[in-house]
Amino acid sequence: MSIIVVRALSLASPPPLCYHPPMDQFLLRQSIRLAAQPSFSRSGGPGGQNVNKVNTKVTLHLRLGDLAGLSEAELSRVRLILASRITGEDEIVILSSEERSQRTNLERGLARLEALVCAAARLPKHRRPTKPTRASREQRLQTKHHHGQKKQDRQRPGPE
Repeated sequence: MSIIVVRALSLASPPPLCYHPPMDQFLLRQSIRLAAQPSFSRSGGPGGQNVNKVNTKVTLHLRLGDLAGLSEAELSRVRLILASRITGEDEIVILSSEERSQRTNLERGLARLEALVCAAARLPKHRRPTKPTRASREQRLQTKHHHGQKKQDRQRPGPE
């Protein structure tokens, strides 16, 4: 005798019309690290004679067309939010020169670039309009009445 397993179909509501699959952050971070083109130059600040000899300042150039892991909606949102940071060649440029080590500046620059793109690409939640509950409306009116009563009590009594 064989046993037949039947799966029930999910009766969950279909996704809303504005549904976008969530961004693949792992793929996005990998593509940022692969697509970012670093260049190094001499950095100012403390460091003694080392400053004049070693290229520790990092400049990262990231072409937005090379990013993977973003939908079209997320990419357009990145272009909209980061419009002031995007150059004419459709690149984001990040500078990092806080540390004396080239490797540390590179890692910091990549981390800043990842955080910037991930934050800009995050689509806002769809807001569902709600109404205040009856209890909250009554509480608001009661508070208003109490506040008005305080102001009434401050006035001088009229002639009686």
